[in-house]
Amino acid sequence: MKICHFYVRIMLKLRLLYKLPTIVLFICSACVILLLISVLELRWIQDEHLKYHHDDTTVAPKTEKVTKASNSLYLHVPKYVVFDRLDSTDMRHLKHVFEMLDYFNCQRTSLNASDWDVLWSFYYPFRILSTYVKDMKPHQLVNHFPGTGYITNKVDLALSGIAHIPPAFKLPNQKTALLDYVKKHPQKLFVQKSNSHRGIRIQKVEDLNLNTPETFVQEFIHNPLLVDGFKFDVGIYTIITSIDPLRLYIYNGDFLLRFCPEKYHPFDPQNLNKYVIGDDYLPTWKVPSLMKYYNELGFGMRESLNAHLRSQGKNPQKIWDQMEEAIRLVVLKKEPQILKAVSKYPSKNNFFEMFRFDFVVDDELNVFLLEANMSPNLSSDHYPPNQLLYRQVLFGLFSIVGLAHFKRRSLTPDAEVALKNIMVDSKSCSSHMCETCMSPECQLCMNCLTASNIRTLKQTYREFNNKQDNKRIFPPTMTPEEAAAPIDLEDYSSENQFMYRWFRKKCLMDVHWC
Repeated sequence: MKICHFYVRIMLKLRLLYKLPTIVLFICSACVILLLISVLELRWIQDEHLKYHHDDTTVAPKTEKVTKASNSLYLHVPKYVVFDRLDSTDMRHLKHVFEMLDYFNCQRTSLNASDWDVLWSFYYPFRILSTYVKDMKPHQLVNHFPGTGYITNKVDLALSGIAHIPPAFKLPNQKTALLDYVKKHPQKLFVQKSNSHRGIRIQKVEDLNLNTPETFVQEFIHNPLLVDGFKFDVGIYTIITSIDPLRLYIYNGDFLLRFCPEKYHPFDPQNLNKYVIGDDYLPTWKVPSLMKYYNELGFGMRESLNAHLRSQGKNPQKIWDQMEEAIRLVVLKKEPQILKAVSKYPSKNNFFEMFRFDFVVDDELNVFLLEANMSPNLSSDHYPPNQLLYRQVLFGLFSIVGLAHFKRRSLTPDAEVALKNIMVDSKSCSSHMCETCMSPECQLCMNCLTASNIRTLKQTYREFNNKQDNKRIFPPTMTPEEAAAPIDLEDYSSENQFMYRWFRKKCLMDVHWC
């Protein structure tokens, strides 16, 4: 009140002294009031933004430290560290990783620093960097899950007995089983592989060393699908953002196609260039039947292959559906082993991982998984046109795991995701049945959700909004009709059942979520 009286007295004196008209005094007063309101509003915004960073522990990744940004607002700048090899100084193969981290406004810091937000390691870090990852803070993220070697280990994968993986036999333990299989299928060809050696060569079973330890013999797909006579494989970049509940995505913007440099026929097992895809593979833009689609019409690798197969009366969707199924089966089968390894760490929320699953297709469009790569090649030095694929893969990866969050200026956590965004099935939750939480359907109701459930669903909601060209394959995409139909989820863990049901309910509320 004293300020108001003082202001009125000044205005009256100015009017008498300078004989100012009333309208001028009115305009001056309005300007002063607007200025005061603007100052108070800016102060409120600063307070709320600071409160956002200190109070919401469900947003990941973040740290307690903030850096002053423009317009007097506070925005945390994430820091990242990179590990390649202890003796490595050349990291050109990680050029696009650095590019995209810089794009997301991340700052590189020393490996010895403790305030990092993201650790990117080319190698499996949980032995070499054990001191860095054993006591991670809630906001810190590592680009590998403990235990994913169960997926990328060639022997474990080949012997897993999962559909879409060619039959394999571990040596020397399964030597007898291999010989029995050969008797039943004398026309089959085989290759001998190991974890430590990339090269393969087709040989007759009698020429193989069946007593070599730590190796396995696997059936060779002798009738591959050919394009212009060239055999090829398909690489699909795959992302795990969460274990138990499992959330699994593939980068769906394009797939990596690699062709053998020499035509498959006439077949010669001594000529590896006919059936082994190495570093000097034939790229899509040099394959005659795909060149027009890729070079002239601007399509990606997958769509160029799609167009070619459709021109031959074949349905390429059959291929992609099988590949999604194969990836889903492998990760679900290995999830318990990964979860056991993750349980040794304070939280299972500190990890994400991107693999590349490599497939071959036979001439009947059957799909076979060859291997999964833990740290897939992302260097375009050898094939510069691949830089677009690698950049987009990394952009999608960093978006879905939450680095895009740091570029936002949300004033409060619920501006991005609030409770109402994760609530589903109003009909069941409003019924007397869900006053208790005995029914599985009721476990998605607010009175039944735990704090951990809420954090999981909020993070899932953010992933969905940040997924870019990534496609969810577990829980699988579905139609509204599939979401409404009864389904048996007994084969899944309780956490995976919970996640699956939530997506089904979201799909029924909004087809966009299907």
